[in-house]
Amino acid sequence: MAAGTGFWVTLGVFGAMIALFYAFLSFTRLEVFKMLLTSFFPLMILILAVLGSIVLGLATPTEAAAVGALGGFLLAIAYRQLTLDVVKESVFLTAKTSAMVCWLFVGSAIFSAAFALLGGQELVERWVLSMNLSKTQFLVLSQVIIFVLGWPLEWTEIIVIFMPIFIPLLDNFGVDPLFFGLLVALNLQTAFLSPPVAMAAFYLKG
Repeated sequence: MAAGTGFWVTLGVFGAMIALFYAFLSFTRLEVFKMLLTSFFPLMILILAVLGSIVLGLATPTEAAAVGALGGFLLAIAYRQLTLDVVKESVFLTAKTSAMVCWLFVGSAIFSAAFALLGGQELVERWVLSMNLSKTQFLVLSQVIIFVLGWPLEWTEIIVIFMPIFIPLLDNFGVDPLFFGLLVALNLQTAFLSPPVAMAAFYLKG
């Protein structure tokens, strides 16, 4: 709790320093600060509240998502944009995204099960082992494949469909699953910046 209090105190001091800095400058810069105060800073505080609660261990990702939803609700009230149409659209988009992800997991689970039952996993394992790769070579090969898959596919397809293919091979090469998972997570973030999909670039543009 002390860490969380220190975080908010630091944020408040930082905001006060910015306010004092602009208070003694020109009228134009003061107007810019007012615009930032009503547009950028509320969103920044919302993002820090969601990510900060996770980083500081105050909330799980699910609880942090609830904090973000509450923050968005309060911002909509503050900006006087909370209407029945906005609520309906938000509920519809949330249900649409959730349904898409759920069906994606269903389809990928069916694919993985059929792939394993038809002997695909064993075939891939034999092929990789026949290459006589070292531990480092296996890691490089797997990360290159995941990086290339990150161009046309989203992270859910890669994690649910292709990760079950690599995971059984980790014991054969003596790779720590946690280390491999961290490599995949970092690699996917890099792949998200690569065309043609480049989801992170689209998010940044938005």
